[in-house]
Amino acid sequence: MTNIGLIGAGAWGKHLLRNFANLPTCNVKIVCDVSEKVRAYVSNTYPDIEVVSEFDKIVADPSIDAVVIATTPVTHFDLSRRALEAGKDVFVEKPLVLEVSEGRKLVELAEKTGKLVMVGHIMVYHPAILKLKELIDSGELGEIFYLYSARLNLGKVRDIENALWSFAPHDISVALFLLNKEPVSVTAVARSYLQKEKGIEDVSFMTMLFKEGEMANIHVSWLDPNKVRKLTVVGSKKMVVLDDTEASEKIRIYDKGVDKGLDYQTYGEYLSLRTGDIIIPKVDSSEPLRSECLHFIDCVEKRNRPRSDGAEGLKVLKILAAAQKSIDDGGVPVKL
Repeated sequence: MTNIGLIGAGAWGKHLLRNFANLPTCNVKIVCDVSEKVRAYVSNTYPDIEVVSEFDKIVADPSIDAVVIATTPVTHFDLSRRALEAGKDVFVEKPLVLEVSEGRKLVELAEKTGKLVMVGHIMVYHPAILKLKELIDSGELGEIFYLYSARLNLGKVRDIENALWSFAPHDISVALFLLNKEPVSVTAVARSYLQKEKGIEDVSFMTMLFKEGEMANIHVSWLDPNKVRKLTVVGSKKMVVLDDTEASEKIRIYDKGVDKGLDYQTYGEYLSLRTGDIIIPKVDSSEPLRSECLHFIDCVEKRNRPRSDGAEGLKVLKILAAAQKSIDDGGVPVKL
C-alpha cells in the first residue's frame, strides 16, 4: 500500500481524494486543508482519514510515501519543495509552478533526491487523447499540418490567475504529447473585460509554431456563451475532430484532404479535393482522473517516469511564460 498525504481537498482536490481513496493499492492517510468547512466535509465523508490544518503533519510523518498537492498555484513551489526535501514523491496539480526558475529548481531537486514529480496534466490520460495519439503515431492521418483547440465556457471567473494560466496548460500539454516536439516560438493575445482594474484576462488566443512548420492554436475563455471542449487535427491524409462534450462518439475521423496530381499536358501539378467516409472509432470510457491517479501510484511503486513528469511540466510552464510575455508585449512572437 502506498500511503498518501493530500493537501487541498476543495473544488478539485475533493475529486482527487475520491479517486485516490478508492484505489486498491493506495491508502490516503492524512488530508490537510486550511478551510474548516472542507475539513469537516472530509471528516464526515471519510471518517478513517486523519484531517489536519497544517502541512507540517504530512511532511513529518515517515509513513507517508507521496504527497498530492491541489492548492492554489502560488503555493505549489514551496509545498512541492518541502515534500521532496522530506523524501516524498509528489503529485502536483497544473501548472507545476508560476515561475520557470522555480520549475527548474523542483526538477533538479527531484533528480537530486531520487523522488518523482508528476504534474496533473489530466488530458494526456484521457482515453480519447490516447486514441488520437495512436492514430497520429500510426501514420493514419499522414503528415500533421496543424491543430487547434477551444476550451470555452461561461463559468467560474478566477480572481488570481487569468484564463491562459487556468485553462491553457491542458491544451499545451496535449499539443506537446500529440506532436512529440516543442515549439520554437509562441504568439498570444488576451483581454480583460470583467476585471480590468486587476488586469486578469478573461480570454486568450495563442499560437505555437514548430520547427518543421506545424502550428497549434489554443483559444481559452471563461466568458463565452457555449461550453466547448474541442480539438481538431489536420493531417495530409485525414482529419480528426475530438469533441469532449459528447457523451459518446467523442472522435470523428474525416477521410478528407487535398491530393496533388501531375498534369501530363502542362507537366505541372494540380490540386484536387478528396472527400471520403467519416469514421467514429470506439473509445474507452474510463475516467481520465482515475487513470491519472492510477498512473501516479504505479510510478511510485515501480519507480517509473510519469508520463507528465516534472520535465514535461517545465516545458508547459516555459510555453505559458512565453505566451504571457507575448501578451504583455502586445502580441509579438516570443522565441523559445
